Amino acid sequence: MRSFPLPIALTARLSPVVVLAAAGWALSSGPLATPEASEDKPTGKTASQQSPTAPSETQAVKTYAASPEPCASLSAKTVKSLVPGAKTAGKEIPSTDSDLRRTCSWNALKGYDYRWLDVSFEVLASDEAAEKSYDGRLAEKSGGGAVPGLGDAAYSVVNLTTEDKQDTREGVVVARAANALVIVTYNGSDFESKKAPSTEEINKGAIKAAKEAVAALQKTQG
Repeated sequence: MRSFPLPIALTARLSPVVVLAAAGWALSSGPLATPEASEDKPTGKTASQQSPTAPSETQAVKTYAASPEPCASLSAKTVKSLVPGAKTAGKEIPSTDSDLRRTCSWNALKGYDYRWLDVSFEVLASDEAAEKSYDGRLAEKSGGGAVPGLGDAAYSVVNLTTEDKQDTREGVVVARAANALVIVTYNGSDFESKKAPSTEEINKGAIKAAKEAVAALQKTQG
């Protein structure tokens, strides 16, 4: 069998995550009084009666507190179908903050066909922060379209690149579920024909992986 070089390693595509801190407000009620007047004329009200409008929570409750294990987010059957020849256990990419961001990668060359699959989870401080990050990613992409029924919002895009006469087709799916994002990157090349898999094959594969990853995330809720 002839030997063919692997494609140049993919660069990390995870954009910085904007983490927004939730703010609280201290509320007070009742007329103003000097310390002396307060001591001379006790109202007889309890602390709870004096502040009936005090908020019960100062921070929004996060639906997801941490990322699930990314390498366990896909079934072995799915990994085998999308990345033939890859070890189904995958390889987790080191992260500076595993509670915030975790990524698992699978890749393999079987015959002349090469496939690469990444699944990433990003957990942000609030739904608003996740929505802002999602919108920012969407603005950076051209083409593609929405993926109905996947999380609170999702889109997919597929692009073809050519380097040294070798075509590579890559699909990206980004889904938002409450305060978390799921990002799937899936690409492939044929080193014998120099062609790439079809747009349909790559898009369907990326969406399939994204659906399983979102389901894995939802199992961690609460």
